[in-house]
Amino acid sequence: MARPTGRSLIASNRKARHDYVIEDVFEAGIVLMGTEVKALRDGRANLTDSWCEIEGGEAWLHGMQIPVYGMGSWTNHAPRRKRKLLLHREEIARLSQRSQDKGQTIVPLALYFLDGKAKVEIALARGKKEWDKRQTLRERQDTLEAQRAISERRDR
Repeated sequence: MARPTGRSLIASNRKARHDYVIEDVFEAGIVLMGTEVKALRDGRANLTDSWCEIEGGEAWLHGMQIPVYGMGSWTNHAPRRKRKLLLHREEIARLSQRSQDKGQTIVPLALYFLDGKAKVEIALARGKKEWDKRQTLRERQDTLEAQRAISERRDR
């Protein structure tokens, strides 16, 4: 059987794009156990309450939930264990340095398979204030209304 090619999305963190201003995006590999990979191939994962930390020169993903694989045995994994991210040393140093700034954090945006390998898209982000979130929603609504008006005008 041929290996799958391309990018197939498993889970995305839509809440992160609402709560944070994304400044820089990185692609990282992730260290997984066998039953975790099988659960991901079933399309089961949750990134909603997860975050990344740099500890001892290594990047770790905390709070990501991969449910227990149904066909697994005693070798099944813990659903919310911390998982190591695979990044270049320079990327880890840059993330570590910039995440020390006030208001900066590292959040996962998406989990996907790229050519058969599990990858996580992480971002250096700055938290939005409540008025920033309202302004973003207002801008989105304005563009939608403008697009509707243009399409209605075109249909006449």
